[in-house]
Amino acid sequence: MALAHAILVSLVERPYSGYDLAKQFDGSVGFFWSASHQQIYRELSKLEAQGWIASETIPQEGRPDKKLYQVTEQGNQQLLEWIAQPSEPMPIKDDLLVKIFGGYVAQNQIILEELERHRQAHQEKLSTYKALERRYFQNPQQLAEQAKFQYLTLLNGISYETHWIAWCEQAIQLLS
Repeated sequence: MALAHAILVSLVERPYSGYDLAKQFDGSVGFFWSASHQQIYRELSKLEAQGWIASETIPQEGRPDKKLYQVTEQGNQQLLEWIAQPSEPMPIKDDLLVKIFGGYVAQNQIILEELERHRQAHQEKLSTYKALERRYFQNPQQLAEQAKFQYLTLLNGISYETHWIAWCEQAIQLLS
């Protein structure tokens, strides 16, 4: 997936300024497709040049003008075509797993500390996801169609973090 598609998905919901899109991105699509604010701004320029999004300049007093971006018909068509294409599972690229694979060359305490750090990070992310679930998705069967799809991505994140926590705990137990 390209960053372009993640931005299109975010803008389909409603128009955003670059700043607001970057903030919104951090709390939604950014959970599973990370990008810096600079990357988002660069991509917005490319998408506008391709005709996939259009911007409207909003004059502001005492501040620079704001550009609101929205998906064009061409961008919507591109997004629909992309969604219809099969997706391949992403290969795993994880530093921690490489460290664990070769961990026998280091002291166990170093590996145990790294495992504990990762367990804690995954626990924090899981807490964030669970809070989002409690706040926005209390009755999944009663959700609007759009919210059901968003909830499915959240469920994947919850499952992912839960798995990592369990694996870290198994690894810590085995190496202790």
